[in-house]
Amino acid sequence: MGSLPVPAFPSKHCLDESSHIDEATLSALFKSQQSHLNFFFDHIDHSQTLAFTRALLNAAGTVFFTGVGKSGFVAHKISQTLVSLGVRSAFLSPVDALHGDIGILTNRDVLILLSKSGATEELLRLVPCARAKGALLIALTSVEGNALAAACDMSVHLPLQRELCPFNLAPVTSTAIQMVFGDTVAIALMEARNLTKEEYAANHPAGKIGKSLIFKVKDVMKKQDELPICRESDLIMDQLVELTTKGCGCLLVIGDGYRLIGTFTDGDLRRTLRASGEAIFKLTVGQMCNRNPRTIGPEAMAVDAMKKMEAPPSPVQFLPVINDESILIGIVTLHGLVSAGL
Repeated sequence: MGSLPVPAFPSKHCLDESSHIDEATLSALFKSQQSHLNFFFDHIDHSQTLAFTRALLNAAGTVFFTGVGKSGFVAHKISQTLVSLGVRSAFLSPVDALHGDIGILTNRDVLILLSKSGATEELLRLVPCARAKGALLIALTSVEGNALAAACDMSVHLPLQRELCPFNLAPVTSTAIQMVFGDTVAIALMEARNLTKEEYAANHPAGKIGKSLIFKVKDVMKKQDELPICRESDLIMDQLVELTTKGCGCLLVIGDGYRLIGTFTDGDLRRTLRASGEAIFKLTVGQMCNRNPRTIGPEAMAVDAMKKMEAPPSPVQFLPVINDESILIGIVTLHGLVSAGL
């Protein structure tokens, strides 16, 4: 049974003098790529781009993307970007489509086919099948007068000067302009649909961006039995267990009806001990607590709680959460915010 020969790659110990790269060479490559990308920006047909964007904006069904190889990866990425912006979109494998998956296409859908050459055999075979389903077909290609563009209902030419590859073969510039084109159109759709920050965040609930726009203080605060509660008449030394076991670094001093009176921190404990010595055994929490602590409401955004903790004149590690009547309902800590991914 035959096998392909294994290529002999030079090890790090046997590289000859030609196997190196210097800063000047690398800088020249970046400048060349910049020049190739500028060619794309300078020659893109904005009327074609506008027609393409409007077709996606007015799509009654799903916007499907397809491609083979590197163009397929780009197609998948652009589709996922649209999904994250609330646009119904999906990637359709051209091979799988020809073996049953084309059943997902309807006459309400748009199918976008990415190919640098416009001669990709799998896509050309897919076109008549997709047309039979009634979908709108749009080609994104970089070679003038190609078969795929001619076979589709609409096409956009993505101007390509050449690949950065010295052999003009590896698709490193063509895929870059595909990505730039797709993502720019995605943002155009985002603006046309008047997508709000809140809507965007709703599509990214697990990410830091989404959490910062969705989570409120009430979603991340400690409450009820988790709160380090004491009365102002309690002796400081009697509340050490409460101070150290709730993981908040403070005591929340309350009066009648859970009205917040002030806070007493582990820092306050150290300062009181240094200043009072043995007299600390007779001091009450109310005598030494901070009666004007920073507080926050439950409906405030969690990210705003973090900003308030970090605000001058000095940062704090927690904020008591109170309602409009100064009734204590919780505590939000810096550790809790960080643990929540903010």
